[in-house]
Amino acid sequence: MKIGVISDTHINKAGKTLPNKVYDAFEGVDIILHAGDILIEEVIIELEAIAPTIVVAGNNDGFDLFSKYGKRRLIELEGKKIGLTHGFGRGRTYINAYSEFMDDNVDCIVYGHSHTPHNELIEGILYFNPGSPTNRRFQPRYSVGILHITNNEIKGEIVYFD
Repeated sequence: MKIGVISDTHINKAGKTLPNKVYDAFEGVDIILHAGDILIEEVIIELEAIAPTIVVAGNNDGFDLFSKYGKRRLIELEGKKIGLTHGFGRGRTYINAYSEFMDDNVDCIVYGHSHTPHNELIEGILYFNPGSPTNRRFQPRYSVGILHITNNEIKGEIVYFD
């Protein structure tokens, strides 16, 4: 299974769209996970045109998106439990994301918030932040992610672009 992962799109005006590189990176994905800071529903509509999309709201999303999508999701795909959240706080955001799923026996935690790509296996849990395709902050490049589930194993890949 091939899973597209995106976060922190921060698109706030109708008519502004996702970069074409996102479409290229997500070609052939089975599903997409968006880890929040969506800002407008049109982003989800664009992603749904590529593949079914599961979403959580982030700290910059309005009440309407929070009430529709919530702040955390627990998803099971191909026998793997994935915690999806936006994350919060400064510094090591993955620790805050872990706190939201520490009792759920997850295989992977997908989070955003920091705009910093992270793909690391720690004590049997894959911590995965795809970065941002539209707002790189202090990162040298824009990015999204791909999760691969094969042979009962989950692995992450960061896809960088300019």
